[in-house]
Amino acid sequence: MSGPVLQMQHPDPVAFAPYGQLVLPPSEPGKRLFFSDTLQAHPPASAAVLHVNHVAASSLPLDVSGIERHPHAAQCFFPIDVSRYAVLVFPSDADGHPLRERGLAFLMPGTVGVIFNPNVWHLGATVLDRPGHFAVLMWRGGPQQDDEFRTIPPLTLLEPG
Repeated sequence: MSGPVLQMQHPDPVAFAPYGQLVLPPSEPGKRLFFSDTLQAHPPASAAVLHVNHVAASSLPLDVSGIERHPHAAQCFFPIDVSRYAVLVFPSDADGHPLRERGLAFLMPGTVGVIFNPNVWHLGATVLDRPGHFAVLMWRGGPQQDDEFRTIPPLTLLEPG
């Protein structure tokens, strides 16, 4: 382990709300939940991009030293074949720097997706237990750069208590 330690919590839509939305299935057959509003904000002249990735497995405890954000658009992760995955989020200060003291970590099952709001610092796709696959929906292109990557002092994520 290195640096501060963050204990992950189980998925909690209320705790996650300042950073985005959890994508949970409807509770009743035949029902639909829509998340289209989260895709409205995006850089001018950009286009929606949907890709599928293949992510190597990590394990807990997890040392984290890199995060990313998308200042102008939401980014959506939908597990396709994932056992569990780690989500780590930080808000940005007025200058766009991550507020490390306000970081939250979640241990997500492979049945819950996440939508990160614009300007939220987050851990990139990090699966646990075995390799996994996500469908990722986001905006790309246009005059505004919308991918920012940052190295941070290491911190460690632990299983929920």
